[in-house]
Amino acid sequence: MDILSIAGILIALLAILGGQALEGGHVGSILQLTAFIIVIGGTLGACMLQFPLPVFMRSLKMLSWIFKPPYHAPSELIGQVIDWSNTARKGGLLALEPALEHIDDPFTRKGLQMLVDGAEPDKLRNVLEVELEAREHHDLQAAKVYESAGGYAPTIGILGAVLGLIHVMENLADPSKLGSGIAVAFVATIYGVGSANLLFLPIANKLKGIVHHQSILKEMLIQGLGAIAEGENPRLIESKLQSYVT
Repeated sequence: MDILSIAGILIALLAILGGQALEGGHVGSILQLTAFIIVIGGTLGACMLQFPLPVFMRSLKMLSWIFKPPYHAPSELIGQVIDWSNTARKGGLLALEPALEHIDDPFTRKGLQMLVDGAEPDKLRNVLEVELEAREHHDLQAAKVYESAGGYAPTIGILGAVLGLIHVMENLADPSKLGSGIAVAFVATIYGVGSANLLFLPIANKLKGIVHHQSILKEMLIQGLGAIAEGENPRLIESKLQSYVT
């Protein structure tokens, strides 16, 4: 669980609501369902229009990474690669075949399977690097869904403000309806700017960082498997992989 993400959201909300209270305002004054529907619904529709379905669905699945990011342990990966290297050095590449049963990650399993099958080091690296680039591109595109939402939300918030002002202008003769129209106008702007800068853009940047760390882990794995295929000394492999961590 990423405690920092939870703390960041709570602090942001408490700061805004607390500031509203200190100014003598009420929380209810910024809770407007109409403004919420305009901003969030409009932003969602714009993002769905911009991105293809697979990318959009991937972005929804990646949203859980904000609170529970994928397990990231470079030291464990290095230790695993060194164990494979020692096993291959003693019993040959075929001695690594039993290790396939204990690997759940498809990318790692594919690389180790190619190693056991005796793939040439260059071919092994090329195949895995192509798959890595494809995965990284797909995940970065999914992260850009939230980045795009952060760009659309403030503009749609302004659109909501204009709609609210139109409602006000249409009911100038009825003072009882002016308050709700003005509230929607201002609250829609708050929702647009707030959701962009407190949610969408931070989420996009955090997902990009996670994707980057995942790519580094996979690059380490590719280099480690390639080195094992070339028969390099385990100590040399460990030194090479440690450079990624530093």
